[in-house]
Amino acid sequence: MDLITLRDIDLGFGGDPLLEKLSLRMVSGERVCLLGRNGSGKTSLLKVVSGDLHSDGGEIIRQPAIKVAGLPQSVPPGIRGSTHSVVSSGLGDLGALVEEHRRLSDDAGQGGNLDALEAVHQRIDAAGAWDVEQRIERTLTQLALDPDVGFEALSGGLQRRVLLAQALVSEPDLLLLDEPTNHLDVEAIEWLEGLISSWRGGVLFTTHDRRLLERVATRIIELEQGQLTSWPGNYGNYLRRREERQAADAKERERFEKKLEKEETWIRQGIKARRTRNEGRVRKLMEMREVRAKRRKSIGRATFTTQAAQASGKRVFEASAVSFGFDGKPLIDGLDTFIARGDRIGIIGPNGSGKTTLLRLLVGELQPQSGEVITGAGVHTAYFDQHRARLDESASVADSVADGSEHVGVDGGTRHIISYLQDFLFTPERARSPVSVLSGGERARLLLARLFAKPSNVLIMDEPTNDLDVETLELLEERLLDYPGSLLLVSHDRAFLDNVVTSTLVLEGRGRVGEYVGGYSDWLRQHGSRADAGESPMPPVRGRRDKGSQGGPRLGYKQKRELESLPARIEALEVELARLQSQLADPELYKNGGSAVTEAQESLARVQSELAAGYERWAELEALAPKN
Repeated sequence: MDLITLRDIDLGFGGDPLLEKLSLRMVSGERVCLLGRNGSGKTSLLKVVSGDLHSDGGEIIRQPAIKVAGLPQSVPPGIRGSTHSVVSSGLGDLGALVEEHRRLSDDAGQGGNLDALEAVHQRIDAAGAWDVEQRIERTLTQLALDPDVGFEALSGGLQRRVLLAQALVSEPDLLLLDEPTNHLDVEAIEWLEGLISSWRGGVLFTTHDRRLLERVATRIIELEQGQLTSWPGNYGNYLRRREERQAADAKERERFEKKLEKEETWIRQGIKARRTRNEGRVRKLMEMREVRAKRRKSIGRATFTTQAAQASGKRVFEASAVSFGFDGKPLIDGLDTFIARGDRIGIIGPNGSGKTTLLRLLVGELQPQSGEVITGAGVHTAYFDQHRARLDESASVADSVADGSEHVGVDGGTRHIISYLQDFLFTPERARSPVSVLSGGERARLLLARLFAKPSNVLIMDEPTNDLDVETLELLEERLLDYPGSLLLVSHDRAFLDNVVTSTLVLEGRGRVGEYVGGYSDWLRQHGSRADAGESPMPPVRGRRDKGSQGGPRLGYKQKRELESLPARIEALEVELARLQSQLADPELYKNGGSAVTEAQESLARVQSELAAGYERWAELEALAPKN
């Protein structure tokens, strides 16, 4: 069933159009991921779909009585009240009625107005809305939210979780999620992943989380220069198809440039040529010039590089019996760790567990309440701040990087600040703008520009992936892999952690900090295997710098047979996954509705779960197999 159709949508805010003759069709049961670079118009498109933003032209056809709800990228200002009341507001008048009943019930216990309570009770009976209260309570429980806490007192991550609950409680036909993983911890992201996978309506979402994208999207649409390109299937299929298209586009550009050069030569000929000039040919040349100009105005690719200072000593940071907490509750209790030159360490844990506190203890911004942190010789740190607190809102972008100078030191030389910032996709005009007007993605790129303008041998990065588009995120990943110094990284991006870090510190609660070899998936596999054996919490793995030196069990006969059979099993599951994704991306499936869509969605969720388990089991057995 079609939920919403956009035809020839135009949108602009002065200057070049943001959306131009854009068309989109959303079908119930689809989970569509919207990709595009920062500033390409993804958030604006979601607002057009939701009805919060009116287009300048075109047609929007909505299914009658369709319910649309969503999660915005940033928390709107001015929201007040308890968590329960904010979530209830997602249900409109019914939610307000339930909230009034809840308030009057609380007052009744202290001699409140029983007549008013009875009147509201009757109105809820008449509306048949008692299940609404249960739905609100169930949603709050699923998202681990305290209904009585004031919204304004919550952290940014928890506020976004409340707004997600507000969207979910209405059980919309179309769910719109704008960067839903921002400021969520890993546990919440995995819950969200399951929610999106099992959603019965349509989902349109933006994300930079490649693992979420790979696991839940049934179709990918890419927004570039105001137009959408649709890519059926998952993220892996999108990457393959995009690479093929880019190769074809390169050949087409080469052919276009040769033809344009020929036409420019013809138009510049003398009076004899002008007498025989074909006016249709002239108009065609003008059109070609416009196409070329539009191409040149398109956003380029970020090309930033890191700068390394002279190498530090072997010891970077050493913590001995370090403890720290608030209000008598330990965040870190008795931490002992040694961070050596070249270590790439990820730090993970739930929101509020103390990840940022641990970073600040190690770099000396906080002093431990007991124990000691020693900084090694020759350590020069560069710090990426999660909360953007280090940006002066009134300063220009250029001054924020160069401190008022027109040049910045790069690789032993100097570059003009405007040229340097163009590597981070800031135009000259944008480089002179104040920080206060920047989007979330632009702020993240500005912080990276500041970070990499400073020579360092230790990078401290607290949630650097928030608000970055996928392309910039992948480039950052490449640069961190090339960085010759040490890295301390707080992130909720599971793929980013897996690709960048070599060991992990996990804040496990009650002040405990576990230390594990590998990235997020390695920790999850180790954690899961210990949990299956009944061990909790998992004891830390020492000696993380030398995987090969660790003792442990070896493969038995049955495990060897299982390992041999797994590649074929995984391949079969991948074929089935691709078939189901193609089936769910086919609009024909949704014309009749009914059980066929439900069965396909349930089969997809089952295959995705089996495939993930297969990969994890394969990695687990591979780790036990003897190395040649």
